[in-house]
Parts: sequence; structure tokens; C-alpha cells
Amino acid sequence: MIKAGCCGFRLKGGAKAYYKSFDLVELQSTFYKLPRIETARRWQREAPQGFEFVVKAWQAMTHPSSGPTWKRGGVIPGMKERRQYGHLKPTDKNFDAWERTLEICKQLNAKICVIQCPPSFTLNRESIANMKRFFVRIRRDGLTLAWEPRHQSWHDNPEVVRSLCIELQLVHVVDILKRDPQSTGDVTYIRLHGLPAELSYGYSYTEADLKLLLRKATGLDAERTYLLFNNVTMVRDCLRFKEYLSDCQRDK
Repeated sequence: MIKAGCCGFRLKGGAKAYYKSFDLVELQSTFYKLPRIETARRWQREAPQGFEFVVKAWQAMTHPSSGPTWKRGGVIPGMKERRQYGHLKPTDKNFDAWERTLEICKQLNAKICVIQCPPSFTLNRESIANMKRFFVRIRRDGLTLAWEPRHQSWHDNPEVVRSLCIELQLVHVVDILKRDPQSTGDVTYIRLHGLPAELSYGYSYTEADLKLLLRKATGLDAERTYLLFNNVTMVRDCLRFKEYLSDCQRDK
């Protein structure tokens, strides 16, 4: 099964318009600031039957509070608390941030939570130790955790990424037009950030790109493949991909 959608309700008319064309979304607002429980319940009620929410984890546990994304979320911790946030440190603040994220996932009946680490989270002993101590302790309650490392040091050492994904039961979030996924299991999670550079959000995927993407996605050994577009023209590109996917499925 391949499901395709966008990172956010990036469609004129918002969620209501989005629901007419897609059955999957990766929520971006949850990364900046978690909604109230009542708000998450309303989102779930308003979505059509069969619609799937993927939650992008709150940045509190992954991104240092000195980063620009915290300002966008409008939540700035006090000076004494700042060092306890980010980089998956095994601190009370980060564990609390996870518990709050997990509750939102439950309200939305989410199956997957994306945990995106910033470029400042480099591959070193401290980062690996943080990951192990953090992921071993948190509750999952059946939720699949999809981890996206962003610094080049992780990309240059796929064997380390693979080992961590196996040990900590994580799905490696990857752009398969740039590199291969290093996790094993029933789920593959793909995020597409444009070409050719690592983050080229202004890029529009060509017909050749989308057909190559389809070949790679259908060739993966996974029961469920999630494919999320995260570029400026994500809506148009995703709809075109879904057309190719539909044609491929009819031909089988």
C-alpha cells in the first residue's frame, strides 16, 4: 500500500478543500505548537472517514530553544529551562514534551509520529547516547516513530542510522530520490524536499522525477509506504503522482 499526501494543508480553502483530494496529511502545526486536546478532537471529528493524520512531533524535544522555529511557535521557555529542551536529551522537559505529543497523536488516531531532528543534531557520541536514553524510556502505545536526521553526518554513515533504527525500533525518514532507507519493517516513510540539493523547496518535480519516484516506491519491501511532499508545489506534484500511481495500480 502506498499513500501519498502533503506536509500541511497547503491548499486554498484549507483542510476542507484538502479532504476532497487527499486521504493523508502530515500535520506541520504540531511541530511549532501543540493544539489543545479539544482542538485535536475537533480536527479528528471533522475529517472524513478513513482520513489519516500523521503528527509531526513538537519541536520542544528535538530543537534547541535558541532556534528560530521556537519564535514562530510563540513559546519561549525561561532561561533556567532552556538547556533541558531539544536534541532528544533525556530530561524531564523533553519527556513531558513527548507525553503531550503522544496525547495529541491519540486524539487524532494517528498511527505515525514524525520526529525531525535539526541540522545542529550531528552524529556524535552525545547524540547517540541521547537517542538511546530518550527512546528507550518513552511510551509509544502502539505508535510508530519515524525519525528524520537532517545533518549530513548521518547521511554519510548509513550503517549507524540502520543500527539505531533497528535497536530503537525507528522508521528512517528518507527522500528515496536521494538515498535509500536504512530501517527495516512494515513501514517506509518518505519525505520529498525537492531536487537536486538537500532542501530545495522551490523545486517542482518533473514527469520523469515522479515516474522514477513511483518505480522506487513500488519496489520497496514494505507493507505500507507513506510518501509526503514538502515543497512549494507539493499539492500539484502530489496530485500528479497520485495519477501515475492510480494508472499503475489499474495496469496490475
